[in-house]
Amino acid sequence: LPAEDYLPEMNFANFVLSLSTTVMFHFGDFPDPVSRKAEKNLIAAKQTIDILGLLQTKTEGNLDEDEKSLLDGLLFELRMRYVKEKGSP
Repeated sequence: LPAEDYLPEMNFANFVLSLSTTVMFHFGDFPDPVSRKAEKNLIAAKQTIDILGLLQTKTEGNLDEDEKSLLDGLLFELRMRYVKEKGSP
């Protein structure tokens, strides 16, 4: 398979990482593949952070230690970054 056709296995960790990458895209960290411009969309970033928070609540007690640690760590970092981005002009 060509590299662009490769998709990693879909498991909980990759799902959570995919959502966190989406948040970083909405923070303006990556350019849009079509427009080639990086733009901030803090409303979309917050919505995706809230989805991760919902996953954290709904999966409580059902994750292994690595999954829980990954989700908790990402949520902490993304929430702190959101607060920082929200406060920047």
